[in-house]
Amino acid sequence: MTKLSWPNRVTITRILLIAPFVVCLLHLQDTEWMPWPRYAALAIFALMAVSDGLDGYLARRLEQRTRLGAFLDPMADKILITCAMIMLGHAATALPGKKIPDIVVVSAIAKDATIILGFMIIFFLTGQALVRPRLSGKTCTAVQLLTVLSVLLWPDLPAWLAYLPDTLWWASVLLALVATLDYVRLGGHFLNSQGAVRQA
Repeated sequence: MTKLSWPNRVTITRILLIAPFVVCLLHLQDTEWMPWPRYAALAIFALMAVSDGLDGYLARRLEQRTRLGAFLDPMADKILITCAMIMLGHAATALPGKKIPDIVVVSAIAKDATIILGFMIIFFLTGQALVRPRLSGKTCTAVQLLTVLSVLLWPDLPAWLAYLPDTLWWASVLLALVATLDYVRLGGHFLNSQGAVRQA
């Protein structure tokens, strides 16, 4: 029986932490508890960020890079970003005074949906799982995560950084478009190299 590697265990733990993170976001407008839900969300977010670095370090240190890990690691980020964007972009759960615009939420979801759809198409046409992180995708994910972090930190930011969340979320829209086009191009080239398009 194959056991889960330690890097994969850390990644799965990070995915499980998304649930309490979402619970905290659900109470951002709860006047009875403010601002503790936001601080708790920041603490969980920080813990997830540390675990993100830890699983990569362990995979390299223990030489335990696996296909499961290559799939789970970016999937954890996608789930986190999708949940956070939806919660922080909905009027009923957004941080008071700093709601993420709808277009930012849509761009984040559309990018990940396109990538997942492309992954499924390639798998069904070729029988191969194309998991190939790109610089454009990594950069977009980093900026999206920074957007979530900056929004949660916004009430505590100094005046000269008050527009940091706005700058980051508009940058994330542009990067989401660039990353989507990059992954579509990569998938098209891969299918052409496999002859899958002609066979389909």
